[in-house]
Amino acid sequence: MSCAFVKGYSQDCEFTIKGYVYDQGTEDPLSYVNVFIQEISKGSVTDDDGNFLIENICEGEYHLIFSHIGCESKKVHFDVLSDTIINVSLPHTSTAFSTVVIEGVKDETNNQPSLSVNRQTLEDNINQNLSGLLENETGVNLIKNGSSISKPVVHGLYGNRLTILNNGIVQSGQQWGNDHSPEIDPFAADKIVVLKGASAIEYAAGNLGSIILVEPKKIEREPHVHGQVNYFYESNGRGHGLNTRVEKYSPELAWRVNGTFKKYGDRKTADYFLNNTGFGEFNLALQLEKTIDEELFLEFYASTFNTSLGILRGSHIGNLTDLNQALINEVPFFTEDNFSYDVDAPRQNVSHHLVKGKAKYYITENQNIEFVIASQLNNRQEFDIRRNDRSDIPALNLRQYSTNVDLKYNLNFDNDLTIKLGTQNIYTDNVNLPETGILPLIPDYISFKSGLFATLAKKIDKVQFNVGLRYDLEIQNVATISNSIPREIVRFNNRFNNIGALAALKYNISKEQSISFNSGFAMRNPGINELYSNGLHQGVSGIEEGDINLNTEQAFKNTLEYIWNPSEKFSLNSLVYFQNIQDYIFLNPQDEIRLTIRGAFPVFKYEQTNANIYGFDLSTQFTLGNALLGKLKYSFIQGTDTTNDIPLVFIPSNRFISSLVYRSKKTMKLSEHVLLEDSEIEINNRVVFEQTNLLPQQDFTPPPPTYALWGFKVSTNALFTNYKIRCFVKADNLFNIQYRDYLNRQRYFADDLGISITTGLSFKF
Repeated sequence: MSCAFVKGYSQDCEFTIKGYVYDQGTEDPLSYVNVFIQEISKGSVTDDDGNFLIENICEGEYHLIFSHIGCESKKVHFDVLSDTIINVSLPHTSTAFSTVVIEGVKDETNNQPSLSVNRQTLEDNINQNLSGLLENETGVNLIKNGSSISKPVVHGLYGNRLTILNNGIVQSGQQWGNDHSPEIDPFAADKIVVLKGASAIEYAAGNLGSIILVEPKKIEREPHVHGQVNYFYESNGRGHGLNTRVEKYSPELAWRVNGTFKKYGDRKTADYFLNNTGFGEFNLALQLEKTIDEELFLEFYASTFNTSLGILRGSHIGNLTDLNQALINEVPFFTEDNFSYDVDAPRQNVSHHLVKGKAKYYITENQNIEFVIASQLNNRQEFDIRRNDRSDIPALNLRQYSTNVDLKYNLNFDNDLTIKLGTQNIYTDNVNLPETGILPLIPDYISFKSGLFATLAKKIDKVQFNVGLRYDLEIQNVATISNSIPREIVRFNNRFNNIGALAALKYNISKEQSISFNSGFAMRNPGINELYSNGLHQGVSGIEEGDINLNTEQAFKNTLEYIWNPSEKFSLNSLVYFQNIQDYIFLNPQDEIRLTIRGAFPVFKYEQTNANIYGFDLSTQFTLGNALLGKLKYSFIQGTDTTNDIPLVFIPSNRFISSLVYRSKKTMKLSEHVLLEDSEIEINNRVVFEQTNLLPQQDFTPPPPTYALWGFKVSTNALFTNYKIRCFVKADNLFNIQYRDYLNRQRYFADDLGISITTGLSFKF
């Protein structure tokens, strides 16, 4: 945004505000943009050339709101002292494909294929967790364990291969388990970005899959206290949620506080309750910022995430006969036709705490150095159904402490050349707390990771290219307990050396078209769980066994992306990818169901093979007239075990997603200072196809059939002099379809969620 003040000799209330609104992605003018001055309830609409004019404005402070179909609204604060000219960009085409700009660095320094979820989408999906917010994006799937536990899958990879950065810090925790959702409150962020390219070199190792950035924005330089309160109620689970955010900028200290509370009871399928699937959640985050002489930027961030999760009672079976029956039952065991907020065993209590300090010093206008130090504490307790009133004693009690120390140097030359150098160091101490009475699934261990990277980005006319190199060292000191009697402590000392390389090339065919090629190589050593898991993984109702002889993975990934934005009316994006992984590590279902003193459970083992994973993402966004916005998205993926010439297990199904939004062009003036605008009606559909690329003997039950879910949403905004209210009502699984999803481990025992109606209210001031 840019502003200019033109001197005039008019009277106090005869000033004019005029400006130009354009598409952030294509830089083309945007027509039919609503421009509204909140304090005086006065506005205008841009013409075909993106220009607007508002006359007879008095001297004073104002907030100007820009809104357009297919864009996230933008709010700008400014002082009117004379005639004023404003130029504003809105992310119209980037809403569909979400070209990401990180910390003010322009796109030419980051050629990674990407997508993102903005703040408005976060607020309209406040009932979702971090993974659920990404579910309708191309190339992104969810691996679930029931209705409240999920983690993202990008191009078929997840867990240890997927790096999640929480406000710039690599999220540390027991992220390896299918039942271990990322312990992050997404509503403390303003944008969630998924980088889908070949291993972003400047981020910590392990990212054979992709990078997910959960980013709060900097506190805006505005002198007033601003904030919002978001509330929702969801019918399925009778869930309530409240999110509150307050911030203020001051030259002395800028601050922001964010808090989220959620409470759910038993969820419900189309036909029956999923007993013991409620959960509660409480999160809090504090952000402080200070700028000294425009050269030194200081930031402090602290957050706490706390949740208690119920596990479907019918997924824990006591004997072999009942387990075999449960795998074919239409309705799970222990199902009762009543609702409850109670959460009993099996259940989980998880908390995650983060403290971060950051200093960024601008040596000159074109070079800066950044230092970050952070600590994380993760506590996980899993409670099983135990005899003799021992269910309140955790069967798994893990505490993990980690420290991150990062240092980066950025140098931007005037000839469109950017160089980045950096190091990242992570110390992790993982301990099983005593008195569980059960051999731990994961051993005690201490890990130290240290990485060095260097990247170079250059733009020459229509060509942009990136190259990067990375080296990582990981040292693991592990203490396991033997299976033999008498028990003995067995120690392992592992040392891994990993390298990575990236090359990316983008050619701007024209102003409207570009093509990008991205190629990368990365190594990932086996994780602690893949090496040493030994026992019942309670959350997913399965026995998991590691293999101490696993080798380091080596992956080579290529992506080819084509973007076409001929106008604000139409945009097209296509991405083709191919990844070859040597010594691919995966959790393989065994032809065995094992009876233990804790019940009967299917057995899974970590194994290794050579694999190819390939597919494509296709998405388009279009407008019809100036009131209808349509989106179409299709994702295709295939995974092959090339060593044995069979399909890979747990590869997502192909999907087709569509939506059509109608936005009313009319604004309703309810009173002199109240305006109703941006009213929308949305119809959406998600089709998930049957996973046919799987042999019958590769899983305990066959993949579920194709299913299609319809959704509906109505929303509107009421603008007042000093605040804004947004209301929405949406329906998921509108026709109450009975279905099961291949990547939901609960599908072995129960259906997925039935119809749910969510009502939301947002109050911004």
